[in-house]
Amino acid sequence: MSTSTISLKTFLAAAKDALAAPPAKRSLPLTFVVGNESADLDSLCSAVVLAYLRSHITPKRLHIPLSNLPREDLALRIELGPVLSKAGLDDSDLITLSELPPQLDPKDTEWVLVDHNALTGDLRRYESRVVGCIDHHVDEGVVNTQAAPRVIETCGSCMSLIVDTYADAWRSLAHGEQSPITTKGISQDFTQLAQIALAPIIIDTINLTADAKVRPKDTRSAKLLKSELMDDPQFDQTAYYDDITAAKEDLSKLSLRDILRKDYKEWEDGGIKLGISCVVQNFDFLLEKATAANGDRNSQEVLVQEMQSWAQEQKLDIASLMTTSNPGGEFQRHLLVWGLTDASRKAVKRFRDDATDKLKLEQWSGGVLDEEGCRYAWRQMALDSSRKQVAPLLRDAMKWAGANL
Repeated sequence: MSTSTISLKTFLAAAKDALAAPPAKRSLPLTFVVGNESADLDSLCSAVVLAYLRSHITPKRLHIPLSNLPREDLALRIELGPVLSKAGLDDSDLITLSELPPQLDPKDTEWVLVDHNALTGDLRRYESRVVGCIDHHVDEGVVNTQAAPRVIETCGSCMSLIVDTYADAWRSLAHGEQSPITTKGISQDFTQLAQIALAPIIIDTINLTADAKVRPKDTRSAKLLKSELMDDPQFDQTAYYDDITAAKEDLSKLSLRDILRKDYKEWEDGGIKLGISCVVQNFDFLLEKATAANGDRNSQEVLVQEMQSWAQEQKLDIASLMTTSNPGGEFQRHLLVWGLTDASRKAVKRFRDDATDKLKLEQWSGGVLDEEGCRYAWRQMALDSSRKQVAPLLRDAMKWAGANL
């Protein structure tokens, strides 16, 4: 039988209460687990799962899972619905930046990072208080080498690294002293936790079929979750994947601005600020959306204007748009990069020169979204290169441009 645990709903309520307690009554330091600012499924679920696990293992200190976005933006994460419902949860159970006390002293906190390895935005003020990190992006060299855990390596999903790192502790919690291990008798709490953990793994690896993304730890972690850590004979992984994917790809109710900010990350290098929006529909869909919203204007003009407005709102020098889609069952990537200032245009030209062969870039639709010298739209034939690979190439170009003004 599993050891004594609480439901995810009860755990999240306790974490919320701890954060909302008057300063004099807080048990310090407050320990947060936080994902990256794009707040995608991997980041959101990784924060919840790791916080739950670390709160239940020695020394059993409460960890607060923090969703790295304002509460109002949770409504954009439609794909969360089928996942949270597995544990009887909804958006209101999660803790967001909106609940983070604005005057929280960094020395009263500790931070564990998931799905990124450098705090960004307003959370940078807590950088010196990072005590652990599990991530699958390029190592920024910011997290102290003495951090524990400090797991930064390539993997399809950050969640896979969490499951692998805490596999023994998770087994012990779920099974207690039971031997041999069997899923019979695993509590509903741990079954729900395992199903939430499985979601980003199968979404980020296209149900473990994307050869360019899947690593041994993805396969091993998914197998562990299903074969040892959940007791649900009716669970259908493919149906689960299909439900989440359908929700993720349904952008019908979102405005172009909401689509651009739904899965967004930014960086600054060489005095140039870059923002990349990832979208799970292609340029054709976005142009159709633009036509529907402004039928009397040119669709390209509308899309470009929406991107420019978003770039101005975020104070960007380079605005980029990356898409994934499956028209007719064929997986495709589109990429748009737009330099909005003189220095950033140098960076965009450098990126174009350096990345065209690496990313196998082909002009999209005869250049209808292009503006020579500053904006280029491509079909990206290097299908294994996601934002994790494209962003470093752009940032290298930005560093070069910044050093050669």
